[in-house]
Amino acid sequence: MPNRIDDIFSSLRSENRKALMPFVCAGHPVGPGGPAPLAPILQALERGGASIVEVGIPFSDPIADGAVIAAAMHEALVAGITPAAIFEQVRAARESTRLGLVAMVSVSIAQRLAARNGGFFAQLKAAGFDGAIVPDVPLEESEPLVKAAAENGVTLSLLVSPSTDPKRAEEIVKACTGFVYVLARAGLTGEQTDAPEISKMIGRLRQMTSLPLAVGFGISNAGHVREVVKHADAAIVGSVMVRRLDAAAKVGQDVAATAEAFTRELAAGLG
Repeated sequence: MPNRIDDIFSSLRSENRKALMPFVCAGHPVGPGGPAPLAPILQALERGGASIVEVGIPFSDPIADGAVIAAAMHEALVAGITPAAIFEQVRAARESTRLGLVAMVSVSIAQRLAARNGGFFAQLKAAGFDGAIVPDVPLEESEPLVKAAAENGVTLSLLVSPSTDPKRAEEIVKACTGFVYVLARAGLTGEQTDAPEISKMIGRLRQMTSLPLAVGFGISNAGHVREVVKHADAAIVGSVMVRRLDAAAKVGQDVAATAEAFTRELAAGLG
């Protein structure tokens, strides 16, 4: 049965439109009054033009995240954020937003929570998440996650990078549901000055799958979004969003208003 992620991409394709997918770190930013609640931020992102939001579940040893997101996760963990608290915040926010919500989560967390409350993906579904991205699971170890996600009606996206061997890339995209997460660049997440060159990579992946292709890593402004969605189905914006929200919180500005304004700015690149 199609879930919200499938429905969103299907609707966008029928209207020849593309998706903006911001990333936020749950439990962050941490301002003078403590961690910013998730619900107002999600609502603001939707008002600004986001279709799907990646909600990062903080992890002490993030694999591919650059300095900005790694620091955000550290601050959130120090402030006491837990997966259970994140699930509760998403559950509280679910009825107030039509956004697709996707958890960005380390395989270590998924495995640790697998034995509780019907399994990790059952917990995601019950909280109101529609999908998950597991960036650090090796393809060879992904089958249990693929099966559990399918059983619970949750999409599962894995990563394909510019250096991924074509044969392996084909196996990865076959394991994905919802969308494929395509890395625009090798290395770590982080802001960049130049738009990535993705046309050839997207062209190759289009021959392997009919799933939507969402491109992230270094997408930092509306111009980058514009270039990405010429070829891909969605532009993912992470580090620069996290940095903007953190800066707002640290000077006592309205974090939700900042999220909405910057999302609106980015969404201008969708055309």
